[in-house]
Amino acid sequence: MSGTGNTETWSVGEQDTAIAALDRAVARHPERVFLDFSGELYTYKEVDSLSTKLAHSLAKLGVKRGQTVVTMLDNNIDAVVCWLAINKLCAVSVPINTALRGEFLRHQIADADTRLLICEAAYMERVAAVSNQLNTLELVLHRSALDTPVDCVIPIAPLDEHRGHDSTPIEDKPVPADLACLIYTSGTTGPSKGCMISYNFMCNLARLQLKAGPATENDVTITPLPLFHMNALCVSIIASIMVGARAAILPRFSVSNFWPEVERSGATIASILGGMGGLLAQAPDNDAMKRCFGQIHTARGNPYTEETKEIWRRRFGTRLVGGNGYGLTEACVVTSLAAGEYAKPGSSGKRIPDFDVRIVDDNDQELPANVAGEIVVRPLRPDIMFQGYWRRPEETLKLMRNMWLHTGDIGKFDEDGFFYFVDRKKDYLRRRGENISSFEMESAFAVHPAISEVAVHAVFSDKGEDDVKVTAILHAGASLTEEELFRWATDSVPYYALPRYIEFRDSLPKNPQGRVLKYQLRDEGKTARTWDLEETDISVSKR
Repeated sequence: MSGTGNTETWSVGEQDTAIAALDRAVARHPERVFLDFSGELYTYKEVDSLSTKLAHSLAKLGVKRGQTVVTMLDNNIDAVVCWLAINKLCAVSVPINTALRGEFLRHQIADADTRLLICEAAYMERVAAVSNQLNTLELVLHRSALDTPVDCVIPIAPLDEHRGHDSTPIEDKPVPADLACLIYTSGTTGPSKGCMISYNFMCNLARLQLKAGPATENDVTITPLPLFHMNALCVSIIASIMVGARAAILPRFSVSNFWPEVERSGATIASILGGMGGLLAQAPDNDAMKRCFGQIHTARGNPYTEETKEIWRRRFGTRLVGGNGYGLTEACVVTSLAAGEYAKPGSSGKRIPDFDVRIVDDNDQELPANVAGEIVVRPLRPDIMFQGYWRRPEETLKLMRNMWLHTGDIGKFDEDGFFYFVDRKKDYLRRRGENISSFEMESAFAVHPAISEVAVHAVFSDKGEDDVKVTAILHAGASLTEEELFRWATDSVPYYALPRYIEFRDSLPKNPQGRVLKYQLRDEGKTARTWDLEETDISVSKR
């Protein structure tokens, strides 16, 4: 590969663990409030004590260094305490999506090879339904009381009976390179895989976010993001620990309750997703929002449109809006900008010193500036990238072809080094000699006032190239025909990207993480309900 990538050389860099960071925070300010769960406040000392007591109790249940413990918990204090307790034993935390059920749920619990599951009582019926297929699972601890008896072939017990009483500090500490957790990927094209994440990986992500959106001990970060994802754990929890700040964790995202919670908690930083930022930007005024003008100085998250960023600045008085970064579960983040640095519109930062990032073709030949290709990555520091897929060495090696992590994403760098995400590689279309980004197409169609959700994907053509299909959901009460949408699109997308097929549906197929299963839409192709341009008399002019 040519020398257009990162010129940084290998170095150890900063190394840390969340457990060591918590120890330092407790030593400095034990009585400072650390966590706020809808008004339930917990100090650093209290969280440390609760997690140590639980760790001793889990050890009595047989949890040892290197063993996995699966948790299926909502946003509450136990989600944090369980995670810390597991890691204090140098065991491996496996937080899973609370929306899982059936085969999705069975697969992740079984794949993690765990002996212990801690879950909400409300999810016990789902666990019981697959319990006869969980051969390694020996015990389930349920949080809160069961409303009705559950017929589970695996022994169950209340978590309250195992919170423990021993607050003696645990001397055996994890080191930065140790395996801290498994984070399962979405599994849009097959069974989800567990990304093996080290302690330092999680801490490095928190450090990078603090550079992109600085915080001090006086800040309060509010987030509705689930604690079974890396974002909330690293960007809100660990980052707060590192600077001695407070994190206000909401049970879920609510447009109507967001600003009242900002006001109640005294939040100064919002850690949300770009889509949430867009909904808040378009929501009606409320009194709490008006009283909080200027209180949120930083709104973290991706991707924010330039229009949404400007609304947040003007309407909410937020100075730093949106992140300018790109990453994935296996390596995040790999492009970014420090707070206040200029970002070209539509870009996602520049290469950071931690990673070498290149754009290559199908033969791993590096491509020049402004040419899109697959994004490949390798670390320039130890323990800042995933350690592979849990119990899947062959898939890990496949991803790491030529010792570069092949992201499966399409992107490009411009002549000034700014990075631009283009699309998922498997969703990239080629038609009439032109490359078409489904991401850009979906962004174009999403602005139509009648469209609620949209997926743009390929349909196989016997002519040897892709045909483009738009599968969309309309807003309730909206009136729109396929032909009307097509004619509208002629003013919104290039002629070569205009869809041959359009289909309106009541819902889109999704995995438990909410990602659209485009492979299913591609396989279904043209259905009986699909509108076909070639069956009309509409002519398309090249322009």
